[in-house]
Amino acid sequence: MKVLMVDVDGVLVNGRPADGLPFATDLERDLGLPLAPLQREFFKPYWPDIVTGREPIEPRLTAVLANIAPHIETETLLGYWFANDSRLDRRLLEDLAELRKGGVALYLATNQEHRRAAWLMSELGLATHFDDIFYSAKFGHRKPDQDFFRLATAKAGVEPHEIMFIDDAAENIEGARQFGWNAAHWTPGMMLENALSVLHPTRL
Repeated sequence: MKVLMVDVDGVLVNGRPADGLPFATDLERDLGLPLAPLQREFFKPYWPDIVTGREPIEPRLTAVLANIAPHIETETLLGYWFANDSRLDRRLLEDLAELRKGGVALYLATNQEHRRAAWLMSELGLATHFDDIFYSAKFGHRKPDQDFFRLATAKAGVEPHEIMFIDDAAENIEGARQFGWNAAHWTPGMMLENALSVLHPTRL
């Protein structure tokens, strides 16, 4: 293994910093915006294009908020979302740091739009822990699309079999394996050593 690719949401980042609940748990209480219309009017129709970089997030979100929550500014909602979707798995970060000291390159491999990807690296500080972030809006393809894995492999500058990948979505694990990556399905409470055991399975 020369490279370890790490998913963000559901692996490294899990919900609100205080309790790990979904970022929108108190959205209606805090900002006066129920989640249902936001899902219906914004995420369902526009997210596929936004998360693959075909559209920026701000214009669509601004137009939707003007209809469903005109009292909320776009930047207010984005700030609320990012801050409340930022609970880091500190144990995993520590384990990754030890792996990096041994010469393994670390990359984030995630389905994100541009604004949150930048926020994760700068404001959340992940740029100090990872060599780069490979994300869907930048690539124009989202996991488990084979083109995502192809582009990430090319950017990492290694062969597919030299890459290990951890992700909480089974379809992404399957897509990575189809491309030739080693991959482990991350589950709650898992430790990095358990995930990496797929590289050296116990022989009976």
